[in-house]
Amino acid sequence: MSQKAAKLIMMRHGQSEWNRLNLFTGWVDIPLSVKGVEEAIEGGRKIAQVPIDAIFTSSLIRGQMTAMLAMMHHSSGKVPCVQHPGEGKLEEWSQIYSDAAKSGCVPVYCAWQLNERMYGKLQGLNKQETREKFGNEQVHIWRRSFDQAPPEGESLEMTAARTIPYFQQKILPLLKEGKNVFIAAHGNSLRSIVMFLDSLSKDQVVQLEIATGEPILYTFNGDRWNKDV
Repeated sequence: MSQKAAKLIMMRHGQSEWNRLNLFTGWVDIPLSVKGVEEAIEGGRKIAQVPIDAIFTSSLIRGQMTAMLAMMHHSSGKVPCVQHPGEGKLEEWSQIYSDAAKSGCVPVYCAWQLNERMYGKLQGLNKQETREKFGNEQVHIWRRSFDQAPPEGESLEMTAARTIPYFQQKILPLLKEGKNVFIAAHGNSLRSIVMFLDSLSKDQVVQLEIATGEPILYTFNGDRWNKDV
């Protein structure tokens, strides 16, 4: 019996207020800018006809805003419903007792493992001023190398070490069941997942550009990934 093909949709969050101000953001929890809101809504329109069974996003508000805004015009009319597994009263008291209401929801799972790369002591600094202080070459190494981390921050390699296992343990099983999954996250966490899906080398992944608010779709056929064009 052949397995049902599943869709994986990934979207980098829209422009944040600190993106707009050209500041290193990392794990600082900054919301979307007006432009970012528009990018998320427009990205959502592009996937409005793709059925979505589950949504995963980071624990950062810009990722969560992107997921919610992208679903505003979804053809299913389903409402994103944030899940709170292991969160005590939040989990216990958020139960839905109507089958009709439950069927009209899409579960949303928020995970720190999908967060952006943590930029350490660069967080909050202006990118251009940082280049002027430390030099273009050093800042380029911090931002674009695979295994070099900024001061007290994470490298892309370290980010991948938390993002890929989470994808394998929590998201891949749903895809194997034939369910369509939407991930709204960040440049580096999504870059890590694409590295896994496309078997990219460390030199290839650092060259990978992921645009804000632009959906990336893959079809999963049980044993292989095909990127939708």
